Amino acid sequence: MRVLGLGLLALGLAVASARAAPDPVEHADAIVRRAMAEQHIPGLQIAVVKDSKIVMSRAYGVANLAKRTAVTPDTVFPINSITKAFTGVAAMREVEAGRLDLSKPIGSYVADLPESWCGIEVRRLLSHTSGLPDFDDSDGDGAAAWSATLAKPIRFPPGQRFDYNQTNYALVQMAINGLRGRPRDATLADEQFALAGMSHSGHGDTRDARPGRVVSYGYRQATPDQPVVRTEIFSPLHRAAAGMNSTADDMARWLIALQRGKLLGSAARQAMWTPVAFTSGQNGQWGMGWLVLDRPAHRAVAMTGGSRSAVYLYPDDKVGVVILTNLAGSTPEDLVDEIAQGFIPGMTLTGVPALRAALTGQEGADPSASVAAFRAAHPGFGADEHALNDWGYRLLAFGKPRSALAVLKLTADLYPASGNAFDSLGEAYATNGDKASAIDAYRRSLALDPSNKNAEAWLKRLEK
Repeated sequence: MRVLGLGLLALGLAVASARAAPDPVEHADAIVRRAMAEQHIPGLQIAVVKDSKIVMSRAYGVANLAKRTAVTPDTVFPINSITKAFTGVAAMREVEAGRLDLSKPIGSYVADLPESWCGIEVRRLLSHTSGLPDFDDSDGDGAAAWSATLAKPIRFPPGQRFDYNQTNYALVQMAINGLRGRPRDATLADEQFALAGMSHSGHGDTRDARPGRVVSYGYRQATPDQPVVRTEIFSPLHRAAAGMNSTADDMARWLIALQRGKLLGSAARQAMWTPVAFTSGQNGQWGMGWLVLDRPAHRAVAMTGGSRSAVYLYPDDKVGVVILTNLAGSTPEDLVDEIAQGFIPGMTLTGVPALRAALTGQEGADPSASVAAFRAAHPGFGADEHALNDWGYRLLAFGKPRSALAVLKLTADLYPASGNAFDSLGEAYATNGDKASAIDAYRRSLALDPSNKNAEAWLKRLEK
């Protein structure tokens, strides 16, 4: 009887544990619905991959506010700079084929470049450490924009630091197309579409009237609940950096093909997802077309696009998350770790994702007290200054000034020598109506960084 009793007790505990653990799909669904309501996101798709299978695929909201067209799994979304991850794969396919050497200078593959550009290694382009000037073709005149870029000076010696720009990927596009005997501005991802079975993916922008494509929206800070239509134009020479359209399911198929070795072998994937070091020896933020996230556990690589689309892959856990929205500034990457946690046993949130989860729903309560309680529970907490600063500004933009103030106060506390941290804190105080504290923060910012013109302008306005 005693053995039976223990067995029944164990069974009861197992049942209770199963009841306590939320279903990961429904948990993810709740996170998505919360974000859509808080940020006024018109339409969204999500797909989750686990062990090379799509285990979640859902569509929400509307693709077109004027027509009230519902988002379906076949609705096509712009993925913007996630295109760069496809270019990273295209480059590594050329490396595997023996046609491209990442250590060679770009001048070996592309002719008619300024002399100061010719010696820059291909890996510096893919990792945004080239120091090249930025290529801006937002008016659609790619030829004129490229000529203007060629005339600009180098920003810094290659490898000195990170500097995100589009010139890098235009050069990679030219190099790969030259190796394959194609026009220099041909797109690079078509082979991947075919190999992965991505039947709803292609290239285009708002000039292309493709059936089933969402309307893209942005927001004004004062009225984030009233999105305005956005127009985006990408010239052909920009389409290794942006300009791709896809669905969450297609992106999930791409992640599966990548993990299964259909697109790249394991050595090439490892090279693609290894951070490129600066000349100082310190690791950079990027591999080849992918952001490599600094995680103590559950390694992750990612790419985001237009501040409205995100694809994350946890290679060791064989889990991937894709979120596509039609609202610029919705930053779905903020949701990914919390969603992935449900699909990865033993994964705990750390850093900014952990703090973000603790602050959820606290705007009407006391966000500063929530941050204080979080820090007390996590005495070794640390986070990247830029990640905290960006999050604080997003909270301001989405009408959460008290939460923004709590985050930006934390940033200034963690980085007391940063003029930028106190500049951001000043704006948070001003937005919350605390004029005296805003003035103090801007004065501190100017003391740390006398060249801060923004702080000067704010002080003149506040001290009138």
